[in-house]
Amino acid sequence: MVKSFLIIISLQIFLYSSEQIILVLSENTNSSKAKLRCFEDNRQIFKTMNVNLGKNGLAIGIGINSLKKNTKELLKYEGDKKAPIGIFNLTHIFGYKKEHSFNMPYLHATKELICVDDSKHKNYNQIINMPEKKPNSFEYMKRDDHQYELGIVVEHNKDQIKQRGSCIFMHIEKFENAPTAGCTSMKYEDIKRIAKWLDLNKKPILIQVPKSKLKDIKKLYPSLEIDN
Repeated sequence: MVKSFLIIISLQIFLYSSEQIILVLSENTNSSKAKLRCFEDNRQIFKTMNVNLGKNGLAIGIGINSLKKNTKELLKYEGDKKAPIGIFNLTHIFGYKKEHSFNMPYLHATKELICVDDSKHKNYNQIINMPEKKPNSFEYMKRDDHQYELGIVVEHNKDQIKQRGSCIFMHIEKFENAPTAGCTSMKYEDIKRIAKWLDLNKKPILIQVPKSKLKDIKKLYPSLEIDN
C-alpha cells in the first residue's frame, strides 16, 4: 500500500514538474481540428492557435500518463489516421536548416534521416539515418514539400509497442485546414513561435485531449489556467 502511494506521488511530482505545457483541445474524438494553447508556469502565453489533427480524429495513445479510457474510445494503431490522446514528452526539434538556435536537441532533416513505421523493424518508431538495408516502410524527414521544414518530435509509444503508432510530430500544415495522417499541424508562423519558446530544461510536454477529458486534466494540473 505504501509502495503504491509513493508511486502515485512520484508520478504526480514528475508530471507537475513540467514548466512548459502545450494543450491541444478538440471538440470530440471525431474532430480533425483543435485549439492549441501554450502555458508556462501554469499561465497561458501567446494567443490560442488553430491546429489540424488526424483525418479520422483521435484515439488513445501511449504517453507518460495513461488517461482513463471510456468504452467508446478507440486505441491508436498504425495507419489509422488518428492523432494520439494523452500526455507526451516533447524531445526534439527538427528541420531542413542545418544551423539552429533552439533550446532543444535538434535533428537536421537530411535525405538520409528517416522515421521507421515498419512495426516489425528493430528501429520501429525511431528516427535514424538510413541503414544499409532499408526498412520495409519508413518516411523521409527531408520531404519534397514544406511540411517538415520545422517540426517537434512527440514522444508517443516510446517502448515501440508493435502496431500502436509511430512517427508522431507537430509540424507545418499541408495547407489551411488540411487534416493529417495522425500528427498535429499548424501554420509555419505558429510552430516557429512554439519552437523558439520550447526549452528542454523546462521539461516541455504535450497534452492532447478531447473536451470530454478536460476534467481529468484539471485534476492532474489543478493550477493550470484552462478555459473551455
